[in-house]
Amino acid sequence: MINWFKIKFQYVLPKHLVSRLVGKLAASEAGGLTTWLIKMFIKQYNVDMSEAKESDPGYYRTFNEFFTRELKEGVRPICEDPNHLAMPVDGTVSQLDDIDYDTIFQAKGHDYSLTTLLGGNPDIAEPFKGGKFSTIYLSPKDYHRIHMPLDGVLTDMIYVPGELFSVNPLTTENVPGLFARNERVVCVFTSPKGKFAIVLVGATIVASIETIWAGTVTPPAGQNVQHWRYPQDSENTISLKKGEEMGLFKLGSTIVACFEPGMIEFNGQSSGDVTRLGEIFASLKD
Repeated sequence: MINWFKIKFQYVLPKHLVSRLVGKLAASEAGGLTTWLIKMFIKQYNVDMSEAKESDPGYYRTFNEFFTRELKEGVRPICEDPNHLAMPVDGTVSQLDDIDYDTIFQAKGHDYSLTTLLGGNPDIAEPFKGGKFSTIYLSPKDYHRIHMPLDGVLTDMIYVPGELFSVNPLTTENVPGLFARNERVVCVFTSPKGKFAIVLVGATIVASIETIWAGTVTPPAGQNVQHWRYPQDSENTISLKKGEEMGLFKLGSTIVACFEPGMIEFNGQSSGDVTRLGEIFASLKD
């Protein structure tokens, strides 16, 4: 009954308004109050600050600075084998599997459209039909920067307006089409081995989604899909190496990674597995 109420409440909650108000609080420099909130958060979610570049809660001027904290050098070594992809985030595997033509599995009884997830443009979605996907949930205690799983050149970024449902496991199991209805930022890359897309999915109280090339993409929330295309062979080409940072969440969420057919094979992960940035994510196929 309690879980039923939690889900139904999300449908009536003014999620964008709440998220923006929390975002303003998280961005405020409130001195001792900020430090107290950070300490309470660390205690509540058992955050391992020994891995942070700056482990003292008092170092952070805002909650956002703490939440997007950098890690110490070397605590997440990136796998160097060129035949392996690196895990792009700390988190927990929600699902991973084949993309069934245009359908991605969300949870028992729920799936959603690949094309809708990627913004509704069939030309963007077509290369990924029949490929592979992995959905990874970033909990509040996790490191919230997203890194490249392999070398890639950015071809497209698409902002897709939408809802801001929570993306925790309870909501994932009960809200149909969750990841294709929440606000999101789609980043499409090309590589010598094929195309891949990293989708940064917004959620309740996610105050901001950023990329390293565009800065803050949202907020403010847009009303329409926005599509940016990037040059492939010029001084303005955006080329990132495996393990480089490509974006971040201010407050937690989920990523969905999509790959072309015949490009990769996953390395034994399954739903519920904990992930760590830099570990082996998948193998490139010959």
